[in-house]
Amino acid sequence: MSKKYGVYICKGCGIGDALDIEAICDVVEEEALPCKTHDFLCSQQGVDFIKKDIEEEGTNTIVIAACSRRVNYNTFKFDGCIVERVNLREGVVWSHPRDAFPQLTEEEKQDENNFDRVQMMAEDYVRMGMARVEKVKLPEPYLLETMSRKIMVMGGGITGMSAALDAADAGYEVTIVEKEDQLGGNAKKWRKQLPIQPPYENLIPPMVADKVKAVENHPKIDIRTGMVVARIAGQPGDFTVTLKKPGEKIEFDVPYPLPPEMRVDENGKELEHEALLEKYKEYNEGRRDILTLDPNGEKFGAVILAAGWRPYQPKDDEFPHLGWGASPDVVTNHQFEEMAAAGKITRPSDGREAKNVVFVQSPGNGEDADFPYTGVVTSMVALKQAQYVREDYPDARAYIFYQHMRTSGLNENFYKAAQQDSGIFMSKGEITSVEKNGSGLVVSAKDTLLGENIGVNADLVVLATGMLPVTFDDPTVNLAYRQGPGFRDNDLFDKYADSNFICFPYETQRTGIYAAGAVRRALSVEESMEDASGAALKAIQCLECVNRGIAVHPRTGDMTFPDFFFQRCTQCKRCTDECPFGAIDDDEKGTPKPNPTRCRRCGTCMGACPERIISFADYSVDSIGSQVKSIEVPSEDDYDEPPLRILGLVCENDAYPAMDITGLHKKSFSADVRIIPVRCLGSVNVIWIKDALSQGMDGVFLLGCKHGDDYQCHFVKGSELASIRMQKIGDALSSLALEEERVAQYEVAIDDYDRIPEIINGFVEQVEELGPNPFKGF
Repeated sequence: MSKKYGVYICKGCGIGDALDIEAICDVVEEEALPCKTHDFLCSQQGVDFIKKDIEEEGTNTIVIAACSRRVNYNTFKFDGCIVERVNLREGVVWSHPRDAFPQLTEEEKQDENNFDRVQMMAEDYVRMGMARVEKVKLPEPYLLETMSRKIMVMGGGITGMSAALDAADAGYEVTIVEKEDQLGGNAKKWRKQLPIQPPYENLIPPMVADKVKAVENHPKIDIRTGMVVARIAGQPGDFTVTLKKPGEKIEFDVPYPLPPEMRVDENGKELEHEALLEKYKEYNEGRRDILTLDPNGEKFGAVILAAGWRPYQPKDDEFPHLGWGASPDVVTNHQFEEMAAAGKITRPSDGREAKNVVFVQSPGNGEDADFPYTGVVTSMVALKQAQYVREDYPDARAYIFYQHMRTSGLNENFYKAAQQDSGIFMSKGEITSVEKNGSGLVVSAKDTLLGENIGVNADLVVLATGMLPVTFDDPTVNLAYRQGPGFRDNDLFDKYADSNFICFPYETQRTGIYAAGAVRRALSVEESMEDASGAALKAIQCLECVNRGIAVHPRTGDMTFPDFFFQRCTQCKRCTDECPFGAIDDDEKGTPKPNPTRCRRCGTCMGACPERIISFADYSVDSIGSQVKSIEVPSEDDYDEPPLRILGLVCENDAYPAMDITGLHKKSFSADVRIIPVRCLGSVNVIWIKDALSQGMDGVFLLGCKHGDDYQCHFVKGSELASIRMQKIGDALSSLALEEERVAQYEVAIDDYDRIPEIINGFVEQVEELGPNPFKGF
C-alpha cells in the first residue's frame, strides 16, 4: 500500500512533564514526517484525534509515542493501518526519573547532561519507531485453498470419548480412531472409579459404558475401531491421514533429518555452512519426497491425541529392596486393579485371601521421590484400592506408606473419608525392605510419622508405579514431517506430549495436534475429562484461526507468516532443522517448503538463516536492522566523554513484560541502553549484533526466557538456540578486533522485574571497563 505517515506523541502519564516534547517533534520533522501531540491519546478524544487524520487525510502508517504496546492494544488498533507503538511511558519516563540513578554522584545528578541522556533515549525510540514503519507491510491473511473442519481423535478411552463428545456437541464432525476392537481403553478393566462430583467421598461404578453409549449414539461422531494412524501429512486445516489395521505394513518415503553425529566434525564441533550442506545432500541421496500425500487418505483439520497410557512395568532388578521380582505377592497397582476387577483379592502365590495389604507409594532408597510417571492420581488410586481390600474382607487391614500424599481440590474429601475407616492406616515413611516371612511378607519402614521404625506383616504388597504415556517409545502420531515422525525434543517433558506445559497446556510441538489425558501427565478420570475439554477447545480454536488466516498460538491473531526469497536459498536446512514446530519441510529438490498453518510466527527460521532470506510482513531482518541503524551513537565529535550506547534485544514474551513492570515500579537502569523487543530470542539474527557493533555501539545484550531443564520459552527452543548462536559469535567479534564480553545473554522470568536493573547495569559496568567501541565515530 502507499504509506501516509503520522506521528503522535502523548503528553499524559508524566511524559510531557519529564520530556521536552517540542524537541521530540523536531526529531520527527527532521524526517519530513508530520508530528502531533495530545494530552491523553488513550482517551476517547485522543483516539478520535487520530481517527480524524485517518478519515480526512488518509493517514495509514501511524507511530504512537505513548505507553507500552502491551497496554491499550485495542484502543490503538486501527483497521487497515500499520501501527507502531513507541514506549515512552514505562520504557523511558517511569523507569528513568531524574532522581533514580543510584550510579551517579550527587553532582552528576544535577548535571543537565544526565537529563539529556533520558531525552536522547526518548528521541532514539521515536527514530526507531519511524524506521520500523518504513520497512514493514500491512499483513494479509494466509488462506488455504481447501480446508477440512473435521477433527480426528486418536484414542477411544475416557479422554478420547470425552474430547469427541465435546467437539461434536459444539457442532464439529469427529472421527475416533481406536486400535482395539472396542471403545473404553483402560477404564474397561476397573472394578470401580474415583468420584467425579460432590461430595467426593465414595467410589462410583465405572462410567465408561455410559460414555461408549453416548459416543455411539452421537450423529456427528464416526467410530473406527481396530485401526491405527499410519501417517499424518499436511498442515492444520489440511491434514491427510492414512489409517491402517494394527500390524499392517504400509511403506512411506520418509527421509529423516541429518543425524546429530553427522552434523559435527571429529572434534565434536558443528560443521560450517558448506560442509553441513554437503553432508545433508550426501545423506539424502536417492531419497524421495517426504511430502507425497496419500491419494486415499482422509482429510482432517485438527487432531486430538488421547492415546492414553500403559502401566509402568519395573525392570526385574529395579526395586529389589521392595521385593519386586523376588515374590509373586509384590505387584503393581495396575496388576492389583486387574485382580480386584476379576473378583475377591487373593495372593498370586497360593490363591489365599489377602487380608493384610501394604501400598507402597515411594521407592525410597534415601530419595524423597515417588515412582516414575506418577501424580495426584497415584495417591488417589492407593486410597481407592485400599477400600477394595476393606470391601472384600471386613476384618482386613490396608496400610499406605507414602512420601507425598496428594489429593487435589475437593478430592480431599475422599482422603478424609478413607481416614475415617478404622481398617485403613496411613503414614509418611520410607520402605527399607520387603522380605519373606513364612508364607507371607514383612514390610519394614523408617522415618514414619509415628517417630519410630516399624514392621508390618503383609499378604500382598502393591507398588504405586506410574502411568507411562504411549508416546514414550512410539511416535504414535507418525508424522510425515522432515523433522521426524514424532514430537521433537519431548525428552524435555519426560516423553510426555507437551509443547509448553507451563504456559500452553494441551499444545504439542506440532501445531494442530493437541494432547489430552495421560499422554500429557498422569491424570485421574475427572482430570482427564477436563483435559479433554481443553484439547477439544484448542482444536476448535485451531480450525477457526486457520479459517481466518491467522496464527493459532501463542501469537493468536497474527496474520503474518514466513516469506522466503528462494532465489538466494542455499538449501542449508538450518530453518528446517531449527524450527521448534516442524513448520518447514523440503520439496523434491531439497528447497525449504513452508507450511504456513503449522507456523507459530516465532521467527526462529529468520534468526537461523545465514542468507537472511526469510521475513514476515511486519517483522524482518531489515525492519529490526533499520531500527538498530537509526540509533544515534554519540562520538567524541559531540562530547568530550561520549555516553555509551548499548543495544538490548529483549524477548516480548517474558522479558519485555518484566521490563514494563520494572518501569511501573519506578526501578531505574542505565539511560544509555536502547531496547528492541523481538518475537523470540530464537528470531535474533546475528547480523543485528554485527551491525550494532560496527556502527560504534559499545555492547549488545539479549534478554529472554530461561532454557534448559527449567525452560520457560514460549517457543520451546528459542532461548536455547540464541545461546548456541551467541557462543559462535566470538569469531565474528575477533574479526572486528572486539572483545567477546561486549555481547552477553541473560535469562529472566516474567516476575524477575526487580532483577532487571541489576542485570542491565551490571552489563553496562562490564562494557565501561572494556572502554568505548573503537568503531565509534566512523
